[in-house]
Amino acid sequence: MTDARTSLIDYEATLDCVHCGLCLPACPTYQETGRETSSPRGRIYLMRGVAEGLVELDAAVADEMYFCLACRACESACPAGVRYGHLVETMRAEIDARGARSRTARFLERFALRHVVGRRGVLRTVASLLRFYQRSGLADVLRRTRLLSVVPGLEAAERSLPELPDPHRPPILVPAHGARRGRVALFAGCVMPELFGPVNAATVGVLAANGFEVHVPRAQSCCGALLLHSGDPKAARRLFERNRSVFHAEDVDAIIVDSAGCGAALREYDDPIAGKVRDVSEFLVDAGLRSPTHAVEGLVAYDDPCHLLHAQRVAAAPRALLRAIPGLRVVDLPGASDCCGAAGIYGVTHPEMSGRLRARKVEAIRETRPDFVATGNPGCLMQIAQGVRQAGLAVEVLHPVQLLARAYGLDAQGARGR
Repeated sequence: MTDARTSLIDYEATLDCVHCGLCLPACPTYQETGRETSSPRGRIYLMRGVAEGLVELDAAVADEMYFCLACRACESACPAGVRYGHLVETMRAEIDARGARSRTARFLERFALRHVVGRRGVLRTVASLLRFYQRSGLADVLRRTRLLSVVPGLEAAERSLPELPDPHRPPILVPAHGARRGRVALFAGCVMPELFGPVNAATVGVLAANGFEVHVPRAQSCCGALLLHSGDPKAARRLFERNRSVFHAEDVDAIIVDSAGCGAALREYDDPIAGKVRDVSEFLVDAGLRSPTHAVEGLVAYDDPCHLLHAQRVAAAPRALLRAIPGLRVVDLPGASDCCGAAGIYGVTHPEMSGRLRARKVEAIRETRPDFVATGNPGCLMQIAQGVRQAGLAVEVLHPVQLLARAYGLDAQGARGR
């Protein structure tokens, strides 16, 4: 019989679940399958059974734990305060420690997350190659020939990529516009500068337009969120320690993040810098926005990123930013609090379920007919934009801060334009 005390599973935390079932309607995999084992309550039963030695930790159990999107909507619904995100991460660590899933899948995932995503230099090189791939016409050739389908998951991953913009390489220190109100540091992330440079540029530009000097430490690294979600907490902790050494000494009012997943991961460490981490929308609203000077005409539908809404509990601030923009009409996308199916690399590992959840969002967009869809996480931006492209909808999918940058008259590089 397994000793629960020696397991990586947080057994005591599983006991917080009172089995009320209020989490079931909030869970996307339960909504789609109707299976108890594919619900938070069912998965917690499995975790507890494994920790007590009553359930064998086999491939079926492992598959169920990785079938979960870890969107944490169940945490918002839970009256007992069960830390489900923490539980699923410890369970995945236990799965990997016991070798309960495919060694090939584990090796490929670890290699990609540790040695590509987790290393800025390597990721920068890969992103440069992907830009060449897209801009040279090679992408069109391979898509027509379907050669990418030879490698499982590769075709789905390639199609989820947005058209890569130029990377964001700002100066180390960006001065405030007008009277200086404070000094902040930007957590640029790993994916954001390479795949979403315009979002980081807009964040820096909007902060500067609001009177904040922005420091962008060069030595920062990946936040480690994807490693945590994949059951590799030690590697994630190493990345956090590296970031702590970079940001801890900075004399800043806040560490600004414009990626919901990064913000959630950083804020949950028991460390002084975690208390300084703020989502850009939350920080700007609390600081008090300077009035935007340019109208942005149109209808925007806002969609909540799971790790902003359920993990960081930030809901009102992004909507307040959007409502501050002259000319912009703001509505919630129907099902705004439901997961879009991105969930890190879930679209690669579970393309069918990811596609079903994306289709929900596309249908909501089709019904709402907005000019813009706004959401604050890179995975969500890619997922929804892919659905919009495939459906042929004429809708821009943007981070809220990009629309705010337009309202301040900033160009795509975050600089003062018109």
